[in-house]
Amino acid sequence: METIELQKLVEAVSQNHFDRPFGHQALFNNRLRSTGGRYHLGSHDLDFNPRVLEKAGLETFIGVIKHELCHYHLHLSGEGFQHKDKAFKDLLKRVDGLRYTPSLKEPEERKKYWHYQCKKCGSVTQRQRRFNTAKFVCAKCKGRFELIGKAETQKTAAD
Repeated sequence: METIELQKLVEAVSQNHFDRPFGHQALFNNRLRSTGGRYHLGSHDLDFNPRVLEKAGLETFIGVIKHELCHYHLHLSGEGFQHKDKAFKDLLKRVDGLRYTPSLKEPEERKKYWHYQCKKCGSVTQRQRRFNTAKFVCAKCKGRFELIGKAETQKTAAD
């Protein structure tokens, strides 16, 4: 999607869902990382993260546009435009905008872990970094470790 198409889309969403015109500039901003969009208080322009459109699709992107337009229209009308304000929450719900942008991060790659086994009690432990088995002992029995090998696993939240 080009900048001209984005501008037309934002103007159409503003007119259709808010019954108000959008009279400022809408742009893509590649520097946005974790946020879907940004409303500029001084210039009243809107920036959007192009990766939201690429990764989450048009429907989600329109939800982000509605979110930013809520900030825009409430600020221009002098009402509470911050996330914490009741007016913002009510308008966002009424136009069915997104409260949060879905995660844009890539799924985590599987990590490689070094596996060690205690020679005395047999307990197995895994670490991301290799350690000197001559210096460290088992916390359970104070026995020495031996390196079993390296394997790809995903550590769970409990580990």
